[in-house]
Parts: sequence; structure tokens; C-alpha cells
Amino acid sequence: MAEIRIQEGESLEGALRRFKRKVQQQDIIKEIKKHSYYLKPGEKRRIKAALARKRARKKMRREFAG
Repeated sequence: MAEIRIQEGESLEGALRRFKRKVQQQDIIKEIKKHSYYLKPGEKRRIKAALARKRARKKMRREFAG
């Protein structure tokens, strides 16, 4: 769980900004979205394969461009 302590003299906006950054670094939002609904094992495999294909295409584009 993300937790920050407000430092003396720190504005609420600054503390909120630090909190949001910490939440983002710990991938809390991604984890919540992943567990918000059930995926069948076959659907998980299809999604995983689709992401792998997407990464491979992106990698190929970078190699040809660079």
C-alpha cells in the first residue's frame, strides 16, 4: 500500500503529487484493474499472445528505423 507522510511546510498539492507518483511506480492501478474482473485462462493466453505480437512488431519497426 502506498503511503506518504506530509512534510512540514509542504503544500497539499505537493503531497498529492508525490502520492500519485508513488502509486504509479508501484503499479497499484494496473493491479487493481487486473483483478477487477475475471478472465478465463484461454482469454488470458490470447491477450498475452496479442501483447507479445505487438511488442515484436514494435521491436521490428525500431530496428528498421534505427
